[in-house]
Amino acid sequence: MRFMMLMIPLGYETAPPDIQLDPERVRAMMKYNEALKDAGVLITLDGLHPPSTGARVSFAGGKPLVTDGPFTEAKEVLGGYWMIDVKSREEAIAWAKKCPASENEIIEIRRVQEMTDFSPEVQEAAAGFAEIQKSRP
Repeated sequence: MRFMMLMIPLGYETAPPDIQLDPERVRAMMKYNEALKDAGVLITLDGLHPPSTGARVSFAGGKPLVTDGPFTEAKEVLGGYWMIDVKSREEAIAWAKKCPASENEIIEIRRVQEMTDFSPEVQEAAAGFAEIQKSRP
């Protein structure tokens, strides 16, 4: 089962574009990332720049509207993610609990949808999805 572990650093919604990372925290996180890799469960991972450098596209009224960050209404934003492949939700939770997160960070765990999770009608409607996934750079 694939799970996405989403890092939610509280306060990151107001972080400046040029935020500097603490090298000691980065070293601790790299040790954790290596443990995921060495266990053979890590698929991919990335950190994300602060929302102040991003944009949101909303579709109220059926027309795209672009809003540049930061987003004043945001209470929680993503700071990064890990995609892991484990046997169960409990195993994903066990890995999240090992993360050297600080007290102002939360990890949300979400199972990735698989085609087999859906009805035959939905699988038919999504025909070609696997080929689109494989075309990623």
